Amino acid sequence: MCSSDTMTAEETVKAVEAVMIPVYIMGKKYMVPESLTIMKAMEYAGYKFVRGAGCRGGVCGACGTVYRLPGDYHIRVGLACQTVVEPEMYLAQIPFYPANRATYNWDELKGEAEEVYAAYPELFRCLACNACTKVCPMDVPVMEYIAAIKQGDLDKAAQLSFDCIQCGLCATRCMGEMAQYHIAQMVRRIRGKFIAVPSEHVGKQVDAIKSGYYDKTMEELKALGTVDPFSDKGESDEIKKLKQLYKEREMESHAVEDSWKPENDYALLK
Repeated sequence: MCSSDTMTAEETVKAVEAVMIPVYIMGKKYMVPESLTIMKAMEYAGYKFVRGAGCRGGVCGACGTVYRLPGDYHIRVGLACQTVVEPEMYLAQIPFYPANRATYNWDELKGEAEEVYAAYPELFRCLACNACTKVCPMDVPVMEYIAAIKQGDLDKAAQLSFDCIQCGLCATRCMGEMAQYHIAQMVRRIRGKFIAVPSEHVGKQVDAIKSGYYDKTMEELKALGTVDPFSDKGESDEIKKLKQLYKEREMESHAVEDSWKPENDYALLK
């Protein structure tokens, strides 16, 4: 996953004028502005993200980071795009954790808890130590949803784990050596297919995609080109047009009631 939002010129100027503090990135000392997030501080220090950077908004889970502060044995965690650097911070990113991810045939599942148990028998190694919940940067009650799965309540587990961003930090602390986030993902998929009430409008949009309704629009967008975050060249006219279209896209207003409907709605055109 490539970084798509490096420091702007304005941010760079502010960084130069800021108070500088020492941090240790992957064991090496750097002086960086105290107001930066870990991710921007790493870029300031000369790092370029090819992996370990995604949404930059605390949602994708690609930038899980562990760090320690001076005089403290405690290992802390955070997302590099959200956590602000502190003096003498020792940090290392963990963009990927080699945890077990079970393989199963989706078409053969029936939506039963026993199928989750068969895919992830390590579920029952849980010691209820709650270390997984404590390490979660999104405050997801990890131990609670694991308990719900063990009790067979997949609906509850799926809802409790809804805010999981798949960063994998829970697996780094698990004494039972399970990959809670992969297990929860399987459960949420089961809920979506077998438990949740089908969404009528989603079905219509799927039909629209299959019918080719959006094909022409997609081809026009793809023809506008792609963004190279590391290019020192100015923006092309195609990229400017792409950004303009994004800003002008039709969006649901927060100021209207539930009666809002898009002007160009596929369901209304059928």
